[in-house]
Formats: sequence, C-alpha cells, structure tokens
Amino acid sequence: MPDNKNIDITNENSELLNIETIYNDIRTKIIDARGKMLKHIDTTMTEVYWYVGKITYELSENTTKATYGKKIIEALSLKLTNEFGSGFSPVSIRRMRRFYEIYPIWSTVSTELSWAHFQELIRIDRKEEREFYEIESIKSNWGCRELRRQINTKLYDRYLISPDKELIIKDSKKGLIEKQPEELLKTPYIFEFAGLKENKNYLETDLEKSLLTHLTEFLLELGRGFSFVANQQRIKIGSEYYYPDLIFYNRLAKCFVIIDLKIGKLTHQDIGQMQMYVNYYKKTQMIEDENEPIGILLCADKDDAVVEMTLGDDVKNVYASKYLTYLPTKEELIKIIKDEKELIELNKKDEK
Repeated sequence: MPDNKNIDITNENSELLNIETIYNDIRTKIIDARGKMLKHIDTTMTEVYWYVGKITYELSENTTKATYGKKIIEALSLKLTNEFGSGFSPVSIRRMRRFYEIYPIWSTVSTELSWAHFQELIRIDRKEEREFYEIESIKSNWGCRELRRQINTKLYDRYLISPDKELIIKDSKKGLIEKQPEELLKTPYIFEFAGLKENKNYLETDLEKSLLTHLTEFLLELGRGFSFVANQQRIKIGSEYYYPDLIFYNRLAKCFVIIDLKIGKLTHQDIGQMQMYVNYYKKTQMIEDENEPIGILLCADKDDAVVEMTLGDDVKNVYASKYLTYLPTKEELIKIIKDEKELIELNKKDEK
C-alpha cells in the first residue's frame, strides 16, 4: 500500500486539493516517460532506416546493372512490407539509401531530430544549407512541419542576403545564427500564416491583429531568441503620445526590437518616426550590457533610394524590409532573392 502519511486531509476541500496535486504530479511523470519512450523508439527506428540505407547503398555500389539494383530494392520492399507493414516501399527504401549517402557515419546523426526531420533535410543538396537547417531545427526546437515551412520559404537564402551575413555559415555551425543586432533582419518576411491573401484590401491594424493571433508562427518567422513585449505601447515624447506597433526583445542579440507595419509604400516620414522610437528606447529602456535597440519597418513596398538617403551613412540600427502575406512560388522567391543580392552588390560597388 502507498504511504499516505504526508497527505494532510482535514476536510473535503483539502482532500480534493491534495488528490489534484498528486494527480498532476503523476500525470507529468507519465507524459515525460511516454515522451522519452517515443523519442527512444524514433531514434532506434532512424538507426534501422540508416542501416537499411547502408545495405542498399553498398549493394548498388557493387552492382553494375541499375536494373538489377532496382529489382533487389523491389524484392526487399515486398518481403519487409509483408512482415512489418508500411514504411518499406521502394520509394521509402531509396530515401533511406539517400539518408545513408548524406550521413555515412552513424555517430554524426543527431539523435535530437526525428526521422521525419531527416526526410526533409535529405531533400537539400547544398551541404551548408542542410547544416544550417539541421542546427536551427535543434536550437529552435522546430517540429518537422515548421522545418518544412522554413525550407519552402528559403530561410537560408533570406538570411544570406540580410545585412552582415558574410559569416553566416561559420556562425550557423556554432549555433549562433543571430549574433549581432543588425543580423536579425530577413528579406522578405513571409506571413502566409496570417490568412491575408495577396492583393486583399486590408488595414495595418488587420495585419497587426492577425500576426498577434498567430503569435507562435510570427515569432518563428522572426527568428530565434525573440520574446513578445507589447503592441501599441504608449510612449510619451515631449507633449505627444506615440504608439509603436510591436515591441520585442531578442535575448541572443540582447536588445529591444521595435517593429512598425506599413501596408503601402514606405515614406521618409515613416523612417524618421522609427528613428525617433529607437532613440527613445535607447535613452529610456536600455540598461547596462545591452545592445542598442533596432527598428524594423515592415512594408509592402519600398524605394531603396529613399531609405538610403533618409538614413544616411551614420544610422546603423534602423532597417526596412518587405513582407509578403502569401507564400510565393519557388520561382518568385528565387527572383526576389536574386534581385536583393544584385541590389546589395550594386550598393557595395557604389560605396567603393
């Protein structure tokens, strides 16, 4: 019999309170145990899939005729499926072989990721890109669905064209994707989860409300280390009150991040106002050991010449970036990224 000496039941209410406490404690233990058990099972099965990939890879390497190798995989698939059920189709076995080709040493396979994660990762040809997503999946605790979304929205390429990303690969291998405040920016931000379709007539308040409704997805799109602070926070400058749209804090960059949403084309007045917000947070909110706040103007459209002339050469903590309320096609994203890269290269030449 369990020892109930420590359970103080003096009346009906205290009895219910103690039972609820005990129940919650046991429930937590059970959930943790199930989670560990499922994690162990998934890791074990991932190792099995790796081994299947190893065997079939070695068979294909030792087989001169491709048709013979194909027949072996089909025969193996039939026998495994008959005994162990689905999961061993010819397509799945070829995927396992691809898994082994990319990770030929089992000790290099992260046990923190599931087989579902690896099925997404092995679709990526570029080694540096694959390592980037692998590290970010672990550091940001992405599920396979979020990993797939980040790959589809070409997060890696968007990071590469953000300011001061020359060392992105080196930093990503260390797990330091956002190391400096100016490295937080992406181009473009993609808010397809907000439910505001392309070319739909909506207001800035509609966009803000939708982003806050989908705050988890919004934080994931912003990047690692972001915490929500406030929206429409009232600040007094002089005799007037102002209301920045969104305030975040990034613990990796150690700074406040102020975001204003603009549904139309960005104006120099918008940029000037953001500079004022950044200066306000620098003077009134920043504490010792923190970096200076940064401001990000998210707009549907912008004229880079206006941004450059308004900010000048001295302002380094206010940025303008486009957002999309729909998930563009692969071709559209590639074009956007290509255009941004060309613009950055052109600006570098002008500086010289």
